[in-house]
Amino acid sequence: MTIAGIGKVVLWMTGTLLSFSVMAVSVRQLGRTMSVFEILTLRSLGGLVILLAVLLARPSLMAQLAPRQPGLHFVRNALHFAAGLAWTQSIAWLPLATVFALEFTMPAWVALFAVGLLGEQMTASRAGSVVLCFLGILIVVRPGLDVFNPAALLVLAAAIGYALSNIVTKKLTIRVSTVAILCWMNLMQLPMGLVGCGPGFLLKIGAAESVPLIGLAVSGYSAHFCLTNAFRFGDATVVLPLDFLRLPLIAIIGWWLYGESLDLLVFAGAACILGGVLWNLVVEARRQTGLGVLHAQSG
Repeated sequence: MTIAGIGKVVLWMTGTLLSFSVMAVSVRQLGRTMSVFEILTLRSLGGLVILLAVLLARPSLMAQLAPRQPGLHFVRNALHFAAGLAWTQSIAWLPLATVFALEFTMPAWVALFAVGLLGEQMTASRAGSVVLCFLGILIVVRPGLDVFNPAALLVLAAAIGYALSNIVTKKLTIRVSTVAILCWMNLMQLPMGLVGCGPGFLLKIGAAESVPLIGLAVSGYSAHFCLTNAFRFGDATVVLPLDFLRLPLIAIIGWWLYGESLDLLVFAGAACILGGVLWNLVVEARRQTGLGVLHAQSG
């Protein structure tokens, strides 16, 4: 990997880290006056506005929005919306660093569920990754101790929901473009959110809510845009360690803005989780390289 390539990855990951941090703070601020359903509804509305601007700038993308595999879209968005409810509520109840640390378990859940749902093989590295992630969960959550917060289970539920939605997304990407997935995500999740909104909830938006609302809409789009570009210019083994910097950044933000304590065990558990994820990534990368060499030799 060239120095220029590393520079691009660092640049895009800087945008990713800032976006996820802005998203978490925006949700925390909006949660003071709005319910989780109202926050997710506003996120969908903001996403649709941004997508509309993109489509107006590039009308050729309209051809990609044809409704293909609507059943899979619905399953994916129902899972993603349920996970969003759990994640949004956990932001209000837990220290931000704890939420982000437990979120890092998502790749392990994907590896676990992919065996049954996608027919992928459970290799030694994948099994080891899952074990290390569960060990990290125990360190962060500390069940049975006085510091245990049952709300941490909400974050784990969110991570599982996001993992399942990512597996369905993998199936969708075979025939459906990224723009179409994002468009149908916002279109389907908008009525899901409206079901739990009170009448006239838009009247709650005042001067205090306008800034975090803009932050939520922009960061929700920019986080995934920046992360996707980071993966475009660098391998996952380079991107994920940089993504781990989200934890100390959000811990400092939580301490600065909300007086949250800096818990060293949360960092230790997150490091254990990250170690498991990276171990599996390195082994998988080597395995794919070996398969490529064997294929080239047999050809």
